[in-house]
Formats: sequence, C-alpha cells, structure tokens
Amino acid sequence: MPVATVFENLELGTGIDEIVEQYDVTREQIQAVLEFAASGLAAPPIQLAAAGRDY
Repeated sequence: MPVATVFENLELGTGIDEIVEQYDVTREQIQAVLEFAASGLAAPPIQLAAAGRDY
C-alpha cells in the first residue's frame, strides 16, 4: 500500500481501523507512517545556497 494512500484515506475521514481492515495493514504500520511524517515536520530546515552564489 502506498504511503500516500494512508494520508488520502485519513483526509477523507477514514478511521485507522477501517484502513487496517481495508488494506490488510497493521495499526503499527499506520503508526510508523504517521511518526515518520511527524518527524519530518519537526526537522530543522536545510539551508540551500543558490548555485554559483556565496551568501
């Protein structure tokens, strides 16, 4: 099951239990997806320099 499908279903109001039943995944797998996404949001921004420019 693509990770995007988890978020699409949650956005549509589908409950975690329904996703587990419909897609044959575990609650732990859904939890891992949500935790991974949350950790990415908490990461500090990466500073990128434009090519050929020094800032």
